[in-house]
Amino acid sequence: MAAAATRRLYWDDALALGFRARVAAHTRWGERDAVVLEATAFYPEAGGQLADRGVLAGRPVVDVGLDDAGVIHHVLEGERPAVGDEVAGEVERARRRLHMALHTGQHLLSRALVEIARADTVSARLGEHGCTIDVDVATLGERALAEAEALVHAVIDDDVAVRAFFPDAEELARLPLRREPKVDADVRVIDIGGFDLSPCGGTHCTRSGQVGLVRVTGSERYKGKQRIFFDAGQRARVVTAGHDDALRALAVSFAVAAGDVPAAVERLRGEVKTASATARALKERLAEALAAGLGGERVVVTLDEAGPGTDVELLRAVAKRVVARDGAVALLAARVPGGVDVVVSRGAGSSFDCGAFVKRVAAACGGRGGGRPQHAEGRLPEGADWSALVLAHGG
Repeated sequence: MAAAATRRLYWDDALALGFRARVAAHTRWGERDAVVLEATAFYPEAGGQLADRGVLAGRPVVDVGLDDAGVIHHVLEGERPAVGDEVAGEVERARRRLHMALHTGQHLLSRALVEIARADTVSARLGEHGCTIDVDVATLGERALAEAEALVHAVIDDDVAVRAFFPDAEELARLPLRREPKVDADVRVIDIGGFDLSPCGGTHCTRSGQVGLVRVTGSERYKGKQRIFFDAGQRARVVTAGHDDALRALAVSFAVAAGDVPAAVERLRGEVKTASATARALKERLAEALAAGLGGERVVVTLDEAGPGTDVELLRAVAKRVVARDGAVALLAARVPGGVDVVVSRGAGSSFDCGAFVKRVAAACGGRGGGRPQHAEGRLPEGADWSALVLAHGG
């Protein structure tokens, strides 16, 4: 016989975490053994909210699920208590308290997005490490998100009551619900001080002030809609504190006040851009000077003393100038930290296969590399004798 729908104690009081109940049945949830109780304070994963954790009959609760018949299945670590036993349960308070804040915060933010941007929530997910709301608009600017967040905090500051109730059909029809119910009977409505009324079976704070903080952490386009990332409650405080610590560290590094860090970063960005342009110009001049001193159709060179700018980019620049001469082949190497970079290139009129040559050399000395007949590159082990390798392998 199928188990009867489980009485949900968390609907009566979301902070009544300890309870006693009788085991009604042994079941399976997914691939694991589970137990069903006549009543439970454990919230199952549903409606975008994760399941509770805690202890039942002295055993850790590792998952809680809800089936279509309203039966809640508890997956335990270890042996299941017998059917008919009365057992004690205790829901993990910190996780429940966080989920209450996250879910209440999501309702607040979803309503604020409607008020500010006429953006209706089409789905929401309260995850282990972050939360998302998907809204039915293609774009949502930073200003709208900031205004929505500010409206949420105004309601939090007002510390309005959060009420859960089951209206009859007539009252339900009159309520200005933010979204339509997903069930036809026994619709549970969450009313956050008249600011937001939504059908929901989740756990929520009893006053808006308990949410504490809601922080929008980003947004992106997602399947033609906008996905908003946010956190609330204790997790939002941890995230915000982490950001503040990072900002303080940057302020100390730049020797400026925290509020001046963005300007300091912009100054540094400009200095790096100027320095990069100068380095490129100097590298081009160095490549010109090096190439000017390299003559002949076969140019075999290992750059050991060209200076701190010696790298594969310099090799490419020198090779480009060498092979500008008709029929020339450039076989260039540079000793760099951790190995030897090589660039092999040919000019018009040459039939030298650069890619095949680099592959032969790399295979012979335990390096790696390859490329096209016209141009190839690789990395050889430290200490590789480029001139000897060229002579030994047909360069």
